Amino acid sequence: MSETKPSVLFVCVHNAGRSQMAAAFLTHLGTDRVQVRSAGSAPASTVNPAVVEAMRESGIDISAEAPKILTTEAVQASDVVITMGCGDACPYFPGKRYLDWQLDDPAGQGVAAVRPIRDEIEQRVRGLLAELGIEPAA
Repeated sequence: MSETKPSVLFVCVHNAGRSQMAAAFLTHLGTDRVQVRSAGSAPASTVNPAVVEAMRESGIDISAEAPKILTTEAVQASDVVITMGCGDACPYFPGKRYLDWQLDDPAGQGVAAVRPIRDEIEQRVRGLLAELGIEPAA
């Protein structure tokens, strides 16, 4: 019997901050029990360095990540689509679960300003895992 993993897509405008942190936390805490994607409607050229540093403080290295363009295929392949300030840029498909997480944008902020955003994202990801019936990794 094959068991399918839930698939989650995190979307923000630049895919350089919030969606990268959320994807990293879900990958870290969900281990191999959830498929994780992130993308942006207008991707930046690199992940925000303050975000990389804030995640490093949490023990998660995202320095090798790169912003990715949002595709229709990524949305179609996902069970849950979580937007973070991308407005109407995210395509809508019936049968998908959509959530909109209102979070401050870390763009242009230093590490001190990114930390509370990072911590809020971690708590929301933990809540999402609980909703999906997945016990977070230690």
